[in-house]
Amino acid sequence: MMKNLSHLIQCLDHPLVAGPINRPIRHVTMDSRECSADSMFIAVRGTVADGHSFIDSLSGKGVAAVVCEELPADPDPEITFIQVRNTSHALGRLASEWYDNPSRKLKLVGVTGTNGKTTTATLIYEMARLLGYKAGLLSTVVNYIDTRAVEARQTTPDALTINRLLHEMVEAGCSYAAMEVSSHAAHQQRIAGLTFTGAIFTNLTRDHLDYHRTFADYLAAKKSFFDSLPEDAWALTNADESHGEVMVQNTRARRYNYSLRTMASFTGRVIEDRIDGMLISLNGTEVETRFTGRFNAYNLTAVYGASKLLGWENMDILVAMSKLVPVAGRFQTFRSAKRGYTAIVDYAHTPDAIVNVLQTIRNVAGKDHDIITVVGAGGNRDKGKRPIMASEAARLSDRVILTSDNPRFEDPADILHDMEAGLDSDGRARTLSIADRREAIRTATALARPGDVILIAGKGHEDYQEIQGVKHHFDDREIISEIIAGEN
Repeated sequence: MMKNLSHLIQCLDHPLVAGPINRPIRHVTMDSRECSADSMFIAVRGTVADGHSFIDSLSGKGVAAVVCEELPADPDPEITFIQVRNTSHALGRLASEWYDNPSRKLKLVGVTGTNGKTTTATLIYEMARLLGYKAGLLSTVVNYIDTRAVEARQTTPDALTINRLLHEMVEAGCSYAAMEVSSHAAHQQRIAGLTFTGAIFTNLTRDHLDYHRTFADYLAAKKSFFDSLPEDAWALTNADESHGEVMVQNTRARRYNYSLRTMASFTGRVIEDRIDGMLISLNGTEVETRFTGRFNAYNLTAVYGASKLLGWENMDILVAMSKLVPVAGRFQTFRSAKRGYTAIVDYAHTPDAIVNVLQTIRNVAGKDHDIITVVGAGGNRDKGKRPIMASEAARLSDRVILTSDNPRFEDPADILHDMEAGLDSDGRARTLSIADRREAIRTATALARPGDVILIAGKGHEDYQEIQGVKHHFDDREIISEIIAGEN
């Protein structure tokens, strides 16, 4: 691929250019190690390193252009420097332009919120495919270029990766795409330059305060996504969530909402909830689904609303919704035929998500059976939520086993100690702390009696444990499957 620098920088707002602009660009990157002849380097100020500190190392590589916020003290005369106010924002614009603005050729729906992003985005992708369209997906679990799976390395990739994947979707004939939009991505301008057809807000609870520092900053990052929407886009928010109206108070997009409790543009009502499925009413029509719990009822109602706003036929939508299946690691059930208990693997890793899942399990399991919860907390992340998660797990479970999640660079014993601090005397009496996650899961199954439900929370779809910078293979779904198979 090759573009002329003069054409490429037309997407930038008032750049200050030093050097010739009539020159070819064959490569755009934010990694100085990837630079070669005719490269454009964007010096982004990251959370770990500042790209500006690598500008001097580019001399002699044949680099054509550098986009920066500050010019070097002794700029290389062979390089054209483009000075902008914010290089993260410029990266998004340039990435879109480099890949011929693929988001304008797709009906792109972004989903943001603390919980429900992955399920909602994935189900919109699945809906499109069930209705006969080619579609793409950018998610925490996996990315899809129509039917081709692409490994997902982070919730929302960098702007160049996003646009490359969207470009591949266009090349594959996709007409729709759904993507998770994390608070990190919004704050770091990774979605700058993208054109969204619609945006969905699920909910907002405590999470990622290790990065955003305050809840207000976390909210502002989410809100900035809606602030950036164009007039011809639509914004769909959760009317039952106190922050839903805040998200759209400054948006130019058309506003719609969804609810399980009040009048809204799109309404859902849970008619019957079971461990293996749910009967739900969507705008007055009942649909049998393979999902369980009110939190999934919210996800399904959001998907229904988005489907209507995308212009699909109502009856086609309802039929397709009855065929949808849960996302991997999201309330995924495993049944022990021999011993009669059920295990549920779920990605719940915030206090609110733990509450939602455990309340759902209690509703469908009844009062005559115990709930045994296996839960941990990630290392080098928001420590404030650790005691809250343990407290909520103990409040809503009969037995709790605290264990490791992804300890990263922390001592698992320290994380468990932080969680134990949230327990009162009654909670402590019903709680075990077992750092070895495999042993914790095995202990839960040993405690289970017929009819009991085990919740294995926190990792869901993840197939690794991150310990001291190394990812070791570990999959909750594999572990519980092996244990159940060994019982026969």
